Amino acid sequence: MPADEAERARAWARATQEAVADSIEEWEHGWILRTPSYPRYFDLSLVHVAEDPGFSAEEVVDFADRALAGFEHRRVGFEPIEAGQRVRPGLEALGWKATRLVWMRHEGPPPSPGGGHRVERVPYEAAHDLRVAWIYEDFPTLDTTGYFEEARAVSMARGVEVLAVLEEGVPVAFAELERVGDSAEVASIYVHPDHRGVGLGTAITRAAIEAGSDARDLWIVADADGNARHIYERLGFRDAWTLLDFLRLPPE
Repeated sequence: MPADEAERARAWARATQEAVADSIEEWEHGWILRTPSYPRYFDLSLVHVAEDPGFSAEEVVDFADRALAGFEHRRVGFEPIEAGQRVRPGLEALGWKATRLVWMRHEGPPPSPGGGHRVERVPYEAAHDLRVAWIYEDFPTLDTTGYFEEARAVSMARGVEVLAVLEEGVPVAFAELERVGDSAEVASIYVHPDHRGVGLGTAITRAAIEAGSDARDLWIVADADGNARHIYERLGFRDAWTLLDFLRLPPE
């Protein structure tokens, strides 16, 4: 990954956090972001590790407990992947979920339409049932009290546009495009399980890229080990920056 691309991705990730954060505190190895306005939105209150502090897994937990006191979840992201890998076994043994996240930047012109699926802009609330299905698919025992209301407020603060494929007037796939400054991110893509395998994921991603084609930089974040990453690559996204993310959800 070119160094300048990685720095642009890193700056974008922080800009999306600063756009809605209540506070960001610098510490000697990174920063701590706190957003008590949205305590159930687990992407927004976190510890970011920019340089290896030499922590053990137990020290990561202790630091996160102090830095994020008052929040039910814990989230720590490691820029130095090797430092994150060192503590990964210990954190996973304690119930933390590890995900390698890759920020990908779109290169070249928007892809041509394909697949014959009609994609249209819809109100934010139109995709609510799909958001619920997505959360419970990934986190079937999560208490979502307050989560969707906070997610809506965060998306609105980032100027969200919602795209969907409708079947008999009901959304079966959706994507969200969020903007901060002159750049944008395809922030969500989801296809209902009953409608997968017919190209809806590709169609909705193409439409989101087209909608964000006026942005200086257009980003998408993928699970580095997931299948969706390969779809994004075929549609012109290229790896720019990787973070090893650790999340401990609230008790069931």
